Amino acid sequence: MKVRERLDDGEIADVLGVVEAATEADGVRPLNEHVMLHLRYGGDPQARSLLLYAEDTVVGYAHVDPTDEVEGPSVELVIHPAHRRHGHGARLLSAVMDQTGGRPRLWAHGDHAGAGALADSFGFERVRSLWQMRRSLFAPLTAHALPEGVSLRTFVPGRDEEAWLKVNAAAFAHHPEQGAWTMDDLLRREQEPWFDADGFFLAIRDDRLVGFHWTKIHGSTDHGHEPLGEVYVVGVDPSQQGTGLGKSLTLAGLGHLRSRGLAQAMLYVDETNTAAIRLYESLGFNRWDVDVMYAPA
Repeated sequence: MKVRERLDDGEIADVLGVVEAATEADGVRPLNEHVMLHLRYGGDPQARSLLLYAEDTVVGYAHVDPTDEVEGPSVELVIHPAHRRHGHGARLLSAVMDQTGGRPRLWAHGDHAGAGALADSFGFERVRSLWQMRRSLFAPLTAHALPEGVSLRTFVPGRDEEAWLKVNAAAFAHHPEQGAWTMDDLLRREQEPWFDADGFFLAIRDDRLVGFHWTKIHGSTDHGHEPLGEVYVVGVDPSQQGTGLGKSLTLAGLGHLRSRGLAQAMLYVDETNTAAIRLYESLGFNRWDVDVMYAPA
């Protein structure tokens, strides 16, 4: 077992090999976008990477993110499919327990049965579910009338970052993963091949940013399917909540994704966010898949 703050190029390649093998075998990527970005760039000063070796070969990887000091560190781990059922998952999770003081929150993407069995063996319980919802873009979309006094424009790289980070932090003040984004987090995504400022909509009132809808298009090359649109992030400044701005922004982004010739759109929403789920259901979205978080009982 090796614990790293930064990974070298060889270690990054080894871990990416494990991730790709698991994605192919399980049909779902075992690490979320945030972890994958930090992995490809070598690491995160706040986080720790755990590499599990068997005969000099990386067979398992865990990412420990200590950002949320109240709820506890967030953890994602993966074992190479060819090395499962040999106790490697238990060994890696035991090391994670040591690193986190025995209070990790463990994500299982796609609610994989093996992840559930591993969590059960450590006495963990489900504490959170994140729904993936989808809708057809061939189905009708209603008009996205903006609240009075609000206009819409697209994001300008190099100019709008500070304002966007401020509204994002306010809109997601109670959502540690999204609300804690830094300038580095934003700039790294601007460097990704999928970034498109034309699909990043900003709502402006009195020359002030008050909301946004950042769309994303998943390409077939990276995800093994036809291009798929995503309602990546929708945020509304707390001062504008209840005005219908969130719905208008969502519809504007969906219209953009449809204009790009896409057949489907997806989004992620917390199972407990019933108001958002009702909104998305009213816009034609239905539950498609689920990611589960486990924590010590």
